[in-house]
Amino acid sequence: MEFLCCFLGFLLLAARLPLHAAKRFHDVLSNDRPSGYMREHNQLNGWSSDENDWNEKLYPVWKRGDSRWKNSWKGGRVQAVLTSDSPALVGSTLTFAVNLVFPRCQKEDASGNIVYEKNCRNDTDPSPDQYVYSWTAWTEDGAWGNGTSHGHHDVFPDGRPFPHPRKWNFVYVFHTLGQYFQKLGRCSVTVSINTANVSVGPQIMEVTVYRRHRWAYVPIAKVKDVYVVTDQIPIFVTMSQKNNRNSSDETFLRDLPIMFSVLIHDPSHFLNESSISYKWNFGDNTGLFVSTSDTLNHTYVLNGTFSLNLTVQAAVPGPCPAPSPRPPLTTPSLYSPVPAGNNPLEPREIPDEHCQIKRYGYFTATITIVEGILEVNIIQVTGVPMPKPQPENSLVDFVVTCQGSIPTEVCTMISDPACQITQNTVCDPVDVALGDMCLLTVRRAFRGSGTYCLNLTLGDDASLALTSILVSIPGRDPAFFLRMANGTLVSVGCLTAVFVTVIALLVYKKHKEYKPVKNSTGISVKGKGLNVFLTRAKTMFFPGNQEKNPLLKNQPGIL
Repeated sequence: MEFLCCFLGFLLLAARLPLHAAKRFHDVLSNDRPSGYMREHNQLNGWSSDENDWNEKLYPVWKRGDSRWKNSWKGGRVQAVLTSDSPALVGSTLTFAVNLVFPRCQKEDASGNIVYEKNCRNDTDPSPDQYVYSWTAWTEDGAWGNGTSHGHHDVFPDGRPFPHPRKWNFVYVFHTLGQYFQKLGRCSVTVSINTANVSVGPQIMEVTVYRRHRWAYVPIAKVKDVYVVTDQIPIFVTMSQKNNRNSSDETFLRDLPIMFSVLIHDPSHFLNESSISYKWNFGDNTGLFVSTSDTLNHTYVLNGTFSLNLTVQAAVPGPCPAPSPRPPLTTPSLYSPVPAGNNPLEPREIPDEHCQIKRYGYFTATITIVEGILEVNIIQVTGVPMPKPQPENSLVDFVVTCQGSIPTEVCTMISDPACQITQNTVCDPVDVALGDMCLLTVRRAFRGSGTYCLNLTLGDDASLALTSILVSIPGRDPAFFLRMANGTLVSVGCLTAVFVTVIALLVYKKHKEYKPVKNSTGISVKGKGLNVFLTRAKTMFFPGNQEKNPLLKNQPGIL
């Protein structure tokens, strides 16, 4: 009896040996998968279970830290970069991209061969051969050849044959949710999955890359990354406002409209045919705003801190509800049978292949509203008389008014008539006692006669307002001061790109916190833009008798 038990045990042990000897995909591709992981997920279209056997003879398995990794590629290590367009709304398509980064001085040519770059110095001795690996010719590594060979080695790790004719040079094995997908490719490949059967939450995608080596394959890179599937619509909100100085502190100006723009992250265009609505609550007791547009302007009229809430709703394709059986029909008598062929389902419950479900996205933010500079205007330009002999520079005074808060700084940028080539930038603190009235004189020097573009900004901690004009400086002759008395004030409507360049240069030279000025509400995520504010020419004021000019009676000191 004891002998029989030992014999049976030996048979059982022998029967189990092949199972332990053969590796499976989950043994090779992941060491941290919990037991029964695949049973928690539905089948991905075109993917296979990682319970399948892995051909370790053709595709050797190296653990992390194995010394063989150092020699897996000529000239160094290959890095694989894995990205995706996650997060993905459940039911949409999620795309993964893998890009191979070769050692320095190596690249893939138009034919897919790996070659040395010309005129590139590597740390190692340059190879006399043009190729690192030539996939399109017979090489010393074996008959990788031109794809005409289709032997037992032209198969994937699970034994499935390569597409014929074989076109690409690397074998990529993707692994997630207890399933794998095999693909041939060049130095970059993409793979897409439909997320309808993917559990909501973070998941891991792993990729292993092999290259051909004689009659087998060599692993050259492994990479993994986290992706997210969500049942909420992924949304981002950008906030922008004219004259707002800082686009990152979520502080905005009172009495100026804020533009709110909603960006829905939908790279697979899953929501293209959906009806989308936007419900806004700005937290200032103005009520609920419902819109079908992804942009909306709102103006806060009080200072303070407000909680902003947005709900986005979309009807998307979804599973149809299971029909419920109708209660059995009651008959008034035995002589009133139910007609043959009566449908046990209510007509309104018959499944429709075009069923939809509602998905929602949410956004909240806390914003601060403060007083700022709302508008700036140049109302007068006058030439400053200079004693003879006249210096090279011509001095001009600009009388400036503004609305809103009192500025703490004034900056000017003088450039060519096209507002592109900067000639001079000056910034001064506004330390004069303006009181409640924003009126100041800015004096600037111009080098010689001609036409100049002048950009003037008034700023404080929260705002930065701009105006621009063209200034004409006549030549030096006896009639110079007379012509300056008849001064030139031209309103400018320069192109947006011109002012972006000009104001960016101006504010960068003075303070890094100055932001580029645009001729629209600039867009930045959770940010604020700065708008180019152009003024129209107003009635000229000239210094014939300044004491009679009511605007200049309270004129402060000259900056």
